[in-house]
Amino acid sequence: MCGIFGFVGEGLNVQDLINGLKKLEYRGYDSAGIAIENEKNISIYKKEGRIYNLESEIPQLMEKKISTALGHTRWATHGGVSDQNSHPHTDCTGKVAIIHNGIIENFQYLREKLIKNGHIFKSETDSEVIAHMVEENYSGNLLECVIKVLHELNGAYAIGVIHTDEPNCIIAARKGSPLVISAGSNISMLASDVTPILRYSKDVNFLNDGEIAKLTNNGYELYDLQGNKIERKPIHINWDEACAERSGYNHFMEKEIFEQPIAIKSATIGRLKDGIPCIKELEPLKDFIETKLEKIYIVACGTAYHAGLAMKYFMQYYSNIDVSIEVASEFRYMNPKIDGKTLTIAISQSGETLDTLEGVRIARKNGSHVLTVCNVVGSTIPRESDSVIYMNTGPEIGVAATKTYTAQIAILYIVGAQIALWKNLYSEDIKNALCQIENLPEYFNTVLGYSQKIKELSKSYCGYRNMMYIGRRFGYTAALEGALKLKEISYINATGYQAGELKHGPIALLDQEFPVFAMVCDDDIKEKMISNIMEVKARKARVVAVGIEGDEKIKTLTDDYILIPKCEQAVFPLAVAPVMQLFAYNVALLRELDPDKPRNLAKSVTVE
Repeated sequence: MCGIFGFVGEGLNVQDLINGLKKLEYRGYDSAGIAIENEKNISIYKKEGRIYNLESEIPQLMEKKISTALGHTRWATHGGVSDQNSHPHTDCTGKVAIIHNGIIENFQYLREKLIKNGHIFKSETDSEVIAHMVEENYSGNLLECVIKVLHELNGAYAIGVIHTDEPNCIIAARKGSPLVISAGSNISMLASDVTPILRYSKDVNFLNDGEIAKLTNNGYELYDLQGNKIERKPIHINWDEACAERSGYNHFMEKEIFEQPIAIKSATIGRLKDGIPCIKELEPLKDFIETKLEKIYIVACGTAYHAGLAMKYFMQYYSNIDVSIEVASEFRYMNPKIDGKTLTIAISQSGETLDTLEGVRIARKNGSHVLTVCNVVGSTIPRESDSVIYMNTGPEIGVAATKTYTAQIAILYIVGAQIALWKNLYSEDIKNALCQIENLPEYFNTVLGYSQKIKELSKSYCGYRNMMYIGRRFGYTAALEGALKLKEISYINATGYQAGELKHGPIALLDQEFPVFAMVCDDDIKEKMISNIMEVKARKARVVAVGIEGDEKIKTLTDDYILIPKCEQAVFPLAVAPVMQLFAYNVALLRELDPDKPRNLAKSVTVE
């Protein structure tokens, strides 16, 4: 949520600053702004809406050379969406400018205190208090001033601060919200993630909570909250800026859906061979798993939660290992029963999801070993975990998760199989499922070949206001993710239910205006699923189904259907994912919506 990009250096202009902000659009935002420091003066330009609204206000500035600048895209929390509430914010003198991601929980107290001291506020935001506190405490050393201010702030923040009395200098700090810094040739940069930095440097430092950076055109220095200097080598990023471009696709979401064959191969290579798991990252846990492990707890949010649910079903169907899963926002407050015999698996694409991060901290505090599955190298959750498995899918820019969802399930199944192997619970059924995961790249290419048929199917359903997704067991996990994809990018009220629960309430919703999307696995409870479809049809609701090739019954029972190649039931959530994603994508396009930038959503959720 929100985006930060700024730099100190030589040879850059306003267009470079704007281009950096554009690399962060996928994070979700509702306004944008920049602060430019030149010749003892700070100029502020900010505008409600998309970055192009800001660009249209300052066309004459695009080629202007600048040495120190901050840029920000805001996702509103305190105060409505407006030019005035957009960042950057300034103090009363105009000498200070700040940008901020996160929430200052004690801002009201600080604001009242500052007003009593004569400060005049121009926005409704919590962030503006930071600028006035810098003004209040500045006595000639910006680093010392910011450290003093940070000790008074409660909540989460990633901030950038400039002051006209100290030109060519940015002070950056982080607690709870991600912040990355880097240095190239005659330039130092800060950003919410690495994407806008890669054009200039591939060596980056991810700030930890409670760390501060001083950026100048000679590089950067790291400090702790006591002002002590920190020495740490940067991390090298092994993918380049071109990976984050659309490569001829109309949208990032479309590109990332079609990247899934490659993403799955990258995620599983070296970790799976002929149906046998071999995850090197788990080797240090072998003794713990063999001798101590009694329970697995999975903690995640949104799409990652659905991937975790698939793992729970996989483990409980094929083994007797006790597996629990909880959405991270509830896990934090439920006093979970975890101890030194528990393995907690945290799942986060960004590695910055605040609720999941807090869940990790709770799990470790209670003695659990924490294993994280993540896509972003060096992000916070992996750094605070005991072990990490990186997904290796490359950057995912679209807000709606696609390739990372299927990669998460594939990796989680391999993790589950590795645990089962070390627990002497490995079976032929597990091996068969893993062999199919090895062949997923080819399988996905086949399913993605149905894209035109899915596009035509979408035309029949884009006009509805509601839709229900149903499934049983592994089909239920697919139903949840299918419903989430449709609701988040098409704004159709889509809900996912266990098909057996229809009679316990949800069936009351169904009529001619409430279609149902059915996930039909080829398993031992398929006939029960067929019965549920017949219940739906009896209420005159339109039914579209995804089933397995050769299923003649599905063809006769449903209004529309897509049949995918045969797969093991555990692999069904993976196999059907491209169908669900393309269906939602095409419905969004037909409703004239931008699937890459769904309203009110952000790629990295760093607030509670």
